[in-house]
Amino acid sequence: MFRRYNTLVHRLSLVRVFRVSRILAAGFAGAGVCLAPAVMAAPVNVSGDIVKVRLGGDATQTRIVIELDRAVDAKVVTRDSETAQQIIALPDVEMGKALSGTGMGLIADWKVENIAGSTRLKLNFKGQGKIHRRFLLPPADGISVYRYVVDIVPGNADTSVDKPSPVPVIAAPASGKTQMAAAATRDKKVIVIDAGHGGKDPGALGGNSYEKDVNLAAAKALKASLEKTGRYTVIMTRETDAFVDLPARVRIARNANADLFISLHSDAGGSGDTRGASIYTLSDSGTERAAKKALVKGDWSLPDMPQSDAVVSRILIDLTQRATKNRSATFAQLVMDHISASTPLLKTNLRQAGLFVLLAPDVPAVLLEMGFVNNKEDEAMLSDPRHREVMMGQVARAIDVYFANEVRYASFAGLP
Repeated sequence: MFRRYNTLVHRLSLVRVFRVSRILAAGFAGAGVCLAPAVMAAPVNVSGDIVKVRLGGDATQTRIVIELDRAVDAKVVTRDSETAQQIIALPDVEMGKALSGTGMGLIADWKVENIAGSTRLKLNFKGQGKIHRRFLLPPADGISVYRYVVDIVPGNADTSVDKPSPVPVIAAPASGKTQMAAAATRDKKVIVIDAGHGGKDPGALGGNSYEKDVNLAAAKALKASLEKTGRYTVIMTRETDAFVDLPARVRIARNANADLFISLHSDAGGSGDTRGASIYTLSDSGTERAAKKALVKGDWSLPDMPQSDAVVSRILIDLTQRATKNRSATFAQLVMDHISASTPLLKTNLRQAGLFVLLAPDVPAVLLEMGFVNNKEDEAMLSDPRHREVMMGQVARAIDVYFANEVRYASFAGLP
């Protein structure tokens, strides 16, 4: 964190050259969400970064999926009140030829085209419709592309039951010397546990369970294991079946000055034969995105220094991110080593992605995929309270080892 770099500011202020990297936005609203519609329209293939466009669903809910070679931070450019059509901008997505097709369910037709240098998805509705939710899925086991998913519901659909729940209010961390003193006197490490999905966002669907429920049960088990030790202050991003948006989850961790952030998910994909746990840390593209956000006033707690010295600010951010990524990777390996005693692991179980919940540049963070909820064996294990208790107990022991070895400082050894 920046409080550890105050002694470097004078030295770093002499540096006047830094690299400007291309920003790859990587939104995420849930790993492993099942594409629910049983019938999908014939896919439209390949145009620039767009690999495929698929549709599915009916007049109750219709889903359109854009498969991409890269992550995208999409934005709705039309008003919510427009129920005849909606237009979504896809920044940085390159187009070859325009794509279009007839719709199904609530969608009359669709088109993806480049307008004045901006790629846009245009959805025309049959009657009235509205966007219920949209999210980006990263590549997962057996799936090599990003999937931008948009769910459409009737324009008069009542979504009031999906109102976001209040986000816990946590005092903002102090800055400068006050922040350093507070860290020195704090008795317990702060662990933020994020139960993925919730409320209107059910996540993946297994044979007998929703991902959101499995995640919450595991999060409660991990909290109980940690609190038994008396060594940790545990904060949950949600403790009920409630919807908490992704930026709020990251804010909770940063505002709590967390020492560790763990997001719990249950994967899904393919035919249901794939099983095993895996863990994600932040990718290079996600790191660049986080750095860009950190330079925005109010999004980072900088040490006392001239506001105009962007060079020093960026270098400090880069140093912090490098240390945070090292600590995240160390913790991820510890988790895999510990849970392997009770839980099958994917062959490639240490992964990187630009997932939104991992973007805090000063909080070591991992996203743990505990297994495949659409696999019968994994679902049975994840739904078994005894297995959850054992697995989360092993995660808690990984946390003990992580802090006992003081790995949070090890990555600073090579600094001048």
